[in-house]
Amino acid sequence: MHQQRKDPLEGAIVDGRYLVHSRLARGGMSTVYLATDHRLDRRVALKVLYPHLAEEPGFIDRFEQEAKSAARLSHPHVVGVLDQGVDDVGGQPVAYLVMEFVAGRTLRDVLREHGRLTPRHALVLLDAVVEGLAAAHEAGLIHRDVKPENVLLSDSGQVKIADFGLARAVSAATGTATLAGTAAYLSPELVLGRPAEAQSDIYSTGVMLYELLTGQQPFTGENPIQVALQHAQADVPAPSVLLPGLAPDIDELVQWCTSRDPEDRPVDGSALLGELRHIRTTLSDEDLDFTAADAGVLPQHQDHPTVAVVPPSPLDDARTEVFKRAASRYDDGTTAPSGWTEVLPGVGNGDDTTRVISGDRHATRVIGAMPPRPPSPVHQGLPNPNATSRFSRNEAEHDHRHGTWDDDAADDEPGLRSDARFVDAPADGPSARHGGSSAAPLSKRQQARQAQRPQKTLRSRAAHRSVRLLVVLLVLLAALVAGAGWLLGAGPAGVVSLPDVANVPLAEARAALGEEGLATLSTEEVFDEEVQPGLVVATDPGAFSEVRRFERVELIVSKGPELFRVPDLLGLTRSDAGAELQDAGLAVGGLQEEYSESVPAGDVVRQAPEHGAERRRHSTVDLVVSLGPAPVAVPDVVGLTEREAVTALSDAGLEAVVSDVPEYSRTVPAGAVLGQNPSGVGVPRGTRVTLTLSQGPRMVKVPNVFSLPEGRAVDALEAAGFAVQVDYTFGSAVLGLVAGQSPSGEQPEGTTIRITVT
Repeated sequence: MHQQRKDPLEGAIVDGRYLVHSRLARGGMSTVYLATDHRLDRRVALKVLYPHLAEEPGFIDRFEQEAKSAARLSHPHVVGVLDQGVDDVGGQPVAYLVMEFVAGRTLRDVLREHGRLTPRHALVLLDAVVEGLAAAHEAGLIHRDVKPENVLLSDSGQVKIADFGLARAVSAATGTATLAGTAAYLSPELVLGRPAEAQSDIYSTGVMLYELLTGQQPFTGENPIQVALQHAQADVPAPSVLLPGLAPDIDELVQWCTSRDPEDRPVDGSALLGELRHIRTTLSDEDLDFTAADAGVLPQHQDHPTVAVVPPSPLDDARTEVFKRAASRYDDGTTAPSGWTEVLPGVGNGDDTTRVISGDRHATRVIGAMPPRPPSPVHQGLPNPNATSRFSRNEAEHDHRHGTWDDDAADDEPGLRSDARFVDAPADGPSARHGGSSAAPLSKRQQARQAQRPQKTLRSRAAHRSVRLLVVLLVLLAALVAGAGWLLGAGPAGVVSLPDVANVPLAEARAALGEEGLATLSTEEVFDEEVQPGLVVATDPGAFSEVRRFERVELIVSKGPELFRVPDLLGLTRSDAGAELQDAGLAVGGLQEEYSESVPAGDVVRQAPEHGAERRRHSTVDLVVSLGPAPVAVPDVVGLTEREAVTALSDAGLEAVVSDVPEYSRTVPAGAVLGQNPSGVGVPRGTRVTLTLSQGPRMVKVPNVFSLPEGRAVDALEAAGFAVQVDYTFGSAVLGLVAGQSPSGEQPEGTTIRITVT
């Protein structure tokens, strides 16, 4: 009993960081493992490409470039690329991608479980897929392999697209202009060897929507080439063919996405997303929950292998079969499962090696693009029984076994001829010349039928008609070429370079453009700070741009600088006036302040220019802001009577307030103003001035200084508040004693007391 060998990567550590636990899945380009990122302590999905891809020249550089492009795409509906690199594990190069681990299942698992989905469920799932594609297309990325296997549904309900950029990196490793994809979802342009574009993803998305709705793919066949050919030669049918009663809007959506001409599809994911959401909002609940219970039992869901279309190349005589089936082994030694690899050989490099790149039925495989059909004698009107197409030969053998072949029907069947043109062997090839043709000999029944056919036919007359028709077609073609030459040269479709007509009057600019044959002109007037009114500012397209003569050219004419009306700012605060000017496209210029008896402090008193004037954008307006009323000088009223003082202050615009507590004064008589507060300064009008009145001098008892020495007598009197005058009896002091004093008793403070000294 054969025991399957353990995957050599299980338990290994890649790049010293990622511990590989177990294999999750295996595809046509890579194997996916569950791993742990030791550096960040998290689970990741480790996608390891097959070793033969990593060995391709220049593959690692392309692989790194695609990984970096995919890593720049961050979107909730796209599986994030976390890291990439190349390591050596067990002496074998390992090219890997590290992606976020999405625990859940694929959309393929959902289809296997449910068969088909309601329109509501299908459109909800597709909405997330298209939103992710829209983000990728906006970033310049094309998926190239949209299929249910690459749509992941997490356990938390998230929908994510996987494998961005991987198909392009792998296809670049298989040869120039090669592109990987799945036969069931390949767009017609990829089948025909044309480059991938955003519309290619749209086509695959439309096929996937068809499958979600019907439970089966639009085209099936015994091998990938048959499926791919149907995409190139037939339109995807409307889902309502299998689901009668399905909403027409859904039919139109599927057929819009799957148009064979890319120009007839949505330009990118964003365009499709808008239409998809519009349809979801306009359909009724009955349409969205349509189940088609009476649609009958659908065929079992068929899995189709994934293929890659390579450029066409000549067929050599050794390739007599359409496909090679390789009984190969995987890199770890296990035998490939029943989903064998199918390869249509690419000729020209001398390498006939068939490589098995996956054993999965949905894996990415390589088939050749359809080589051009070489001319055959049958198509030239000459019978050649040895030049039998491979498809026709296989069908003839089938007919011989079952007795159902009809030569006439085969000759008249367009479908058979369409298939045969891709695989006819050249009549003058090596096999024909050497008698070693790979074509099977005609059966006896076929030889008998050919013997019964008349040798002389009306084909010569048909040939003459064909010659005449060919001449007519050539004449028409020549006329068409001549007309196209005139149209694209001197005619309306000719390309001219726009002259520079900036700062030129409009009439002269029109004349200059007319000389170039440009007749479709329009004008638009704009404000311009530099170009004078009536002159051309620029053209759209710009000067020196190459345009065709029938295209519209717009002349942008100046209206001069844009003028803005000065608003009324009087009475506004300084900050409000600044905001008003900014809203009007102007700015605050000079700022002055002055006293105003009528305008509160901080408000605008005057402006220049005045309200209603017009100025250019960002012109300044000067403002004068009020400081409030001018200050008043306080008059000096000390010594005036109370009435005189109050009158003087009132006349100055001030308010007089008399203090209730008078004070003694030696110099100011009673009832007169002894003091005021404030005094001698400028104050705002209406300020209160407090007046203190005098109650005259204080009455003090004169001390008795009789017989006291002169010095003591003077000190005593002065201490009591009196002035002292000394008189000497003998002209000078003899005894030095006071002999008399006058006056005596109570006297006003400050009174002069005369003393006589002996």
